[in-house]
Amino acid sequence: MDLSNNSFYGEVSSNWGHCPKLTSLKISNNNLTGKISTELGGATQLVELYLSSNHLVGEIPKIFEKLSSLTKLYLDGNNLCGKIPSELGNLYNLEELNLAKNSLTGPINENIGDCFKLRSLSLSGNKFEGVIPVHFSKLEKLESLDLSENNLTGRLPSQLEGLKTLQTLNLSHNNLSGSIPSCFTEMISLTTVDVSFNQLEGPLPKMRAFEEAPMEALGHNKRLCGNNTGLDCPIQSRNQGNKKKVSTVSSILLSASGCILILFLIGVIFFYLHKRNPNNINTTQVTEANPFTIWSYDGKMVYESIIEALEDFDSKHIVGVGGYGTVYKAELSTKVLAVKKIHKPEDGETHNIKTLENEIRALTYLRHQNIVKLYGFCVHSRHSFLVYEFLSGGSLRKVLNNLEQAVEFDWKKRVNAVKGIADALSYMHHDCSQPIIHRDLSSSNVLFDSDWVVHVSDFGTARLIKPDSSNWTSFAGTLGYVAPGK
Repeated sequence: MDLSNNSFYGEVSSNWGHCPKLTSLKISNNNLTGKISTELGGATQLVELYLSSNHLVGEIPKIFEKLSSLTKLYLDGNNLCGKIPSELGNLYNLEELNLAKNSLTGPINENIGDCFKLRSLSLSGNKFEGVIPVHFSKLEKLESLDLSENNLTGRLPSQLEGLKTLQTLNLSHNNLSGSIPSCFTEMISLTTVDVSFNQLEGPLPKMRAFEEAPMEALGHNKRLCGNNTGLDCPIQSRNQGNKKKVSTVSSILLSASGCILILFLIGVIFFYLHKRNPNNINTTQVTEANPFTIWSYDGKMVYESIIEALEDFDSKHIVGVGGYGTVYKAELSTKVLAVKKIHKPEDGETHNIKTLENEIRALTYLRHQNIVKLYGFCVHSRHSFLVYEFLSGGSLRKVLNNLEQAVEFDWKKRVNAVKGIADALSYMHHDCSQPIIHRDLSSSNVLFDSDWVVHVSDFGTARLIKPDSSNWTSFAGTLGYVAPGK
């Protein structure tokens, strides 16, 4: 059904959802208003849905998850708002997704990286912020990626080199920083790039797409250099490079050496406090003067070792991005850690700090084999982060969305996982001197180690309950997982 390029007005009729055999619906370039009807979820055989260039408002319906046959979804040129629903990541047959020129906000949902058949992805002209999801590197069939005209920050993920079929890349008009990874030369199909109007610097990758790009596609950056920028890249001798490296390492060691003794002493104190009464630990007040506090008694976590292992939080170490933090994999000489760096709050915003404090307070009390282990944390104006044990098995959500892993996750493992989650919740509710409720238990917050042992994580919305008193809390949790209201 093609009704595009007319002057139709009104809302998208809910009656389309009563057409179970409808495979194509095109109503682009009209004057449609209102929200996208959730009744569209009834048209389960839809392969193409075009609603571009109208005046639609509201959020993208989560009901799209039911349209599992969709290969093309065009919602660009409207007034849609809110975040990208994670349910879009379940559209495994999706080949073309265009959400450009709307008012979508928040970090780009990494679940889009689960749409393995995507060939074209456009999210330009919105208000997205945060980093480029590393999970986009899984889109092995992607030919066109447009993230321009947003508020994206951070470095370009080096993992994007895995996009061997990518032909067009547009990252212009953002706030991206750092250098363009030299490994982008591995994107052998790349022919057209635009990285203008960012904060990028350093040499361009030695490949045709960058070397033949017009100046308009490279300009208005911090200091890009190369053959076609008019700037020669400085030649740095090996000795100079070594001196610079030594200088950088020295400055890190000097700035952090004063914290090491504090960390060790606090670790010892924490050990004896925990040994005496593990359920009555008094969390130290987090202040600018005391940013490094209560590190796990299992071993002294050295601050500069983490910073050095992550190369000052280089994007190539990112393994996941959440609502209030980015998770990095830190490989130290003795163990592998998961480091969640908290997003810097906007002016006047306190949500991220409160969430951080909630997680610290909750995990300080908890010691259970089915609850993720917190080794320590850092709260400072420069950066704040939490340090956990690294769980290589990934989340329950990712396991269930991966056909190969879902098969390996057989009935016996699933029963053990349910028992592990139940044991963790029972411990939190009944075995702690001050009970704790999680308030956001979802498949994304259930993690596995290499032996399929389940661990409950993400206590940012958790609450400690006061015994013998009435405890009311505001709404919290992930939609789709919270208990239904009355």
